[in-house]
Amino acid sequence: MTRQPKRCAWPSDDELMIRYHDEEWGVPVTDDRKHFEYLVLDCFQAGLSWRTILHKRENFRKAFARFDYKKVARFTEADFERLMNDAGIVRNRLKILGTIQNAKQFLAVQKEFGSFNDYIWQFTAEKQINNKIETIKQIQAKSADSDAMSKDLVKRGFKFVGSTICYAYMQAAGMVNDHELGCTRHKDCMKLAKSMKK
Repeated sequence: MTRQPKRCAWPSDDELMIRYHDEEWGVPVTDDRKHFEYLVLDCFQAGLSWRTILHKRENFRKAFARFDYKKVARFTEADFERLMNDAGIVRNRLKILGTIQNAKQFLAVQKEFGSFNDYIWQFTAEKQINNKIETIKQIQAKSADSDAMSKDLVKRGFKFVGSTICYAYMQAAGMVNDHELGCTRHKDCMKLAKSMKK
């Protein structure tokens, strides 16, 4: 009998959530395209559950040019109408327009900092923050770092980047390690953070 790894409680028995937890959540991201993917998904998550977004992820990938921010920044009115008629994604007018806007601002940040990665990691002083979470109830919804990130992103013209969304982004991108201490992925993500090269 195969021994099941210890993991956080939140994925429950959802296979897609379990795979996301085991392979992605908390893993430090340094690739700009992956950063943009999480920015898109978290934008659409606002007011919804992550489970809902994760189960539509591949539809979002197809709808938004495989998360190619350069292409999304050039989306036209016709693209907007296509997205509004795409039943596979969340058809929210403001979120679709916000994502196109975010792609444009993403390029502006790249131009200023060399990469979005170099810009975004400054909010955790270029390192992963390890929170000592024992149970899911201890996971916070936002932090001083996510407050600062949100404030700066808003100033730069990004949409749907409130502090709560920014904190969820930080968790996904491995800027914050909120795996429970008893979860095998807690130490795994710590090791990955120590070995990453930005």
